[in-house]
Amino acid sequence: MKTSLFTGWQARFHAVCLMMLFSALAVGAFSGTAHAQAQVSPAPSEAVAVEPLPGPEAAAPAAAAEAAAAPTFDHGDVAWMLTSTLLVLLMVVPGLALFYGGLVRSKNVLSVLSQILVVFSLVLILWVAYGYSAVFSEGNAFFGSFTQFAFLKGFAPDSVGNTPIKGLPDYLFVAFQSTFAGITTALIVGAFAERIKFKAVLLFSALWFTLSYIPMAHIVWGGGYLGAMGAIDFAGGTVVHINAGVAGLVAAYFVGKRIGYGQTALKPHNVPFTYIGAMLLWVGWFGFNAGSAAAADTVASLAFINTILATAAAVLGWTLVEAVSKGKPSALGAASGAVAGLVGITPACGTVGPLGAIVIGLVTGVVCVWGVTGLKRLLKVDDTADVFGVHGVGGIVGALLTGVFSAQSLGGTKADLDIGHQVWVQLVSVGFTIAWCAVVTVAILLVVRLVFGLRVTEEAERTGLDVTSHGESAYEV
Repeated sequence: MKTSLFTGWQARFHAVCLMMLFSALAVGAFSGTAHAQAQVSPAPSEAVAVEPLPGPEAAAPAAAAEAAAAPTFDHGDVAWMLTSTLLVLLMVVPGLALFYGGLVRSKNVLSVLSQILVVFSLVLILWVAYGYSAVFSEGNAFFGSFTQFAFLKGFAPDSVGNTPIKGLPDYLFVAFQSTFAGITTALIVGAFAERIKFKAVLLFSALWFTLSYIPMAHIVWGGGYLGAMGAIDFAGGTVVHINAGVAGLVAAYFVGKRIGYGQTALKPHNVPFTYIGAMLLWVGWFGFNAGSAAAADTVASLAFINTILATAAAVLGWTLVEAVSKGKPSALGAASGAVAGLVGITPACGTVGPLGAIVIGLVTGVVCVWGVTGLKRLLKVDDTADVFGVHGVGGIVGALLTGVFSAQSLGGTKADLDIGHQVWVQLVSVGFTIAWCAVVTVAILLVVRLVFGLRVTEEAERTGLDVTSHGESAYEV
């Protein structure tokens, strides 16, 4: 029997459709081969302009442009600044809190711990609300704008370059600087400890941060008057220590002496607390000083070794003076010497050499012994934790010697520095800081005294602020 394949037009049509289907599948599966072949043997057709795909060479400039536009930062710098911020936090709680807490009597230790923690926390919030904006925004010689960056307006988690330090995430720089504002205000607490109202402390701290810390930080670091003059203050000799020291001195006068001061011995209740606090301050101070370089670089390394050497020299200087003058060097003296050395080297740590750091530390340690003894008696003031004697006096000594040892001829980093002129600039910055802070602090204390009063009642002071102000006791007898 004969059979004809694909007979009739319907059979032929189905066969053609089937062949076209198979061809389409083949073209889809092997499109690369088909295109290559078409380029080798093109069929006659109308010329079509074809734009080639961008190759690696063409893509490279575009990628480079995109990378340049994207925010960049060094991860090592970021890691170091995160660590430095934590170290400064360690300085305050628990470092400063323990240092001051050990110096007061047992019935007042919790009040001091509470004041430092709450004041520090209050200032951190105020810093974000308007403090950062008022320090680091455009303004005049004394203040920036209180609203430009209020509550970090315009900042984002991935924003970089909106702060004076272009290589760090914006939030990190804000956080680092917040700890400086917080510790500066908390330092003052030690001057009027054991007899001030808690609500008075909080109102005073908020006003003082606004009217003394903010303008001084802007004047020195924010492009203001002293910074434009050329004053050298690497990590806060004027902004932090002289500022807080003078405020503490003025506040101690306003609040008055403790009951029994000068008549009975008002001894520290726990010297080991103070010693531990001082050592925590030393450790945390590396974030304070070396962190002020804002990078993990050679400047941070210089500040780091200077912080080690100046502190060690101050400990030896204070110990030597006590051994000669009293016959026995004390642990409290050695701890106080460490803090004095840290204060003294703060303005100079990024611009002086190691030898200069040793001299600054030694001189500061020796002078601060007089600051907490002879000068304190001359001033007739009850500065409970010697805030002015250590931070005020140490800050002044350090600021002035910064003008000497920053010169390259004496191992510093400033080439062609006119020592005489720089010392004069440093002296002007010290005098300006003292005058500004003293006037502002007096005005603030007058306001606080009018609103809340400053001092607790005599009965509350005799009982102790732990119980009368906070309703608790550190030690159950």
